[in-house]
Amino acid sequence: MNSTNFRMPARRLAAVAAAGVLAAGPAALAGAGAAHATGDQGRASAVVLRTGLDVSLLHKSVDVPLAVTLNEVQAPRSARQTTLTATLDGVDGGRPFSVLAAEAADAGATVTDGKAEASTRLTHARLHVPGLPLLSLIELEGVTSRATCEAGRTPTASSNLLGAVTVLGKKVTVTAGGPTDVKVPGVGEVRLDLSKNVTTSRTAAATALELTVSVDPLKLGVAQVEGTVTLAEATCEAPPAPAAPEPPADDVKPQGGPAEEAGLAETGGSSVTPYLTAGALTLLVAGAGAVAVARRRG
Repeated sequence: MNSTNFRMPARRLAAVAAAGVLAAGPAALAGAGAAHATGDQGRASAVVLRTGLDVSLLHKSVDVPLAVTLNEVQAPRSARQTTLTATLDGVDGGRPFSVLAAEAADAGATVTDGKAEASTRLTHARLHVPGLPLLSLIELEGVTSRATCEAGRTPTASSNLLGAVTVLGKKVTVTAGGPTDVKVPGVGEVRLDLSKNVTTSRTAAATALELTVSVDPLKLGVAQVEGTVTLAEATCEAPPAPAAPEPPADDVKPQGGPAEEAGLAETGGSSVTPYLTAGALTLLVAGAGAVAVARRRG
């Protein structure tokens, strides 16, 4: 079979290419920028301790906000903190006041292309508030929390309380069925909420323990403490799910309709059949004429 390839002159090709880019205009430029964009990669955060307490000293003549965080980390970049103590200045005669001390306190957050994950771990911890330097607000053997958000999957959140819990010197049993109230006469009240886990289609949040505190030792008004304490919190937001691939384009079909295609299939004909038929008739007529001339000459 013979074939002929037509090549466009270089000058003509460049002109056509330039015209195509100009015709594409902003859409082509926007597409080039999108190819390099990183997009939303998801988020994750974790914190071992967060306090939102108000400390009133000397019958509320002095108000000191007790806002302390321990090992708070955030990602999209991977991060980890393992500090074991948290102190506060200005509430204990100018000396540093130890809010939390623990044997292990770990918070981590990681975000990859398809997953965001955060986790916390706190073991053998003691939490103190001003006015009660010798009595722990809470003592616990261990708590953990984890939140995992993966693109295209349902997020998960989980938290666990490991071992015994002591609140204001009293051992208590904390359940996930509802809050646990602890009242100690002459000291104060603490409400504990265990395992507050919340998920949505793309987010998850796990909190091992949340305390609502109201402490006023001996009702003397020397150091009143009210507010909330959060222990072992992990949150995440999933990266967007990858876009579904576009379906392949349909194969090119013959120009003729179904009926025409069916007729050609049955007879074995094609679009060049009329030309072949006409050529055969011409050859047949020419051959017959040549035979007749030869007979006459003979």
